[in-house]
Amino acid sequence: MNAFEFLAAGGAVAAIAVLAYILSGSSKVGSAALAAALSAGFGAFTAITIAQDGVVPVWTNHTQNFWGVQVWWDLLFAVGIAAFFIAPRARAAEMNLLPWLIFVAATASIGLLAMVARLFWLERRTTP
Repeated sequence: MNAFEFLAAGGAVAAIAVLAYILSGSSKVGSAALAAALSAGFGAFTAITIAQDGVVPVWTNHTQNFWGVQVWWDLLFAVGIAAFFIAPRARAAEMNLLPWLIFVAATASIGLLAMVARLFWLERRTTP
């Protein structure tokens, strides 16, 4: 396996761990610190990627063939669905949705993780 395959496999392992955690039902409110750390870590990885390869490959990767477009649409659907489910809780926590959704639209998971970190922090403050 090359380094990119290890990174891809590591992401799959992490996703399985997250799904297992969700299934355990161990917490009603998520971890703000974990979501913030993931946002910062993924943001740093993205910054390194941009420094190494630039931003043009993002578009190129998603417009060269059907798989690229499928992955692009999958990302858009996933971010849209997540925002749809998070928005009511964010409103209830009195978060201003407009700047957060602009951040999410510009950065996808990086902004989404930051948004849920803030949401979890606000919810923990009001949860007895």
